[in-house]
Amino acid sequence: MLKEFKDFAIKGNVIDLAVAVIIGGAFSAIVKSLVDDIIMPTFAAVFGEPNFVGITLGPIMIGNFIQAIVNFLIISFSIFLVVRQLNKLKKPEPKAEPKVSNEEKLLSEIRDLLKERK
Repeated sequence: MLKEFKDFAIKGNVIDLAVAVIIGGAFSAIVKSLVDDIIMPTFAAVFGEPNFVGITLGPIMIGNFIQAIVNFLIISFSIFLVVRQLNKLKKPEPKAEPKVSNEEKLLSEIRDLLKERK
């Protein structure tokens, strides 16, 4: 069981996941600062409100929900842009040419000879 756990822990997927969680946490702080320090103050300058939290429909605090949606959209769009750029930096893997077996070569030669005969 210990060997299986070692094999599992050393696999690239587990390490990639750990790196993603750490970088995601750091990136989250950057995006939170973007939202709190740049986007929402700009919103406040235009609309006069620092955020959506104060919006209510009677006793329902709909502003918190709207603020959460805005934050989600900004964070998801930011992550989309980063992933998009990372995908552009990756080199496409060269496609391996399919191996042709001896049987396929012989069959191709027979086919070509039969075509020539006609």
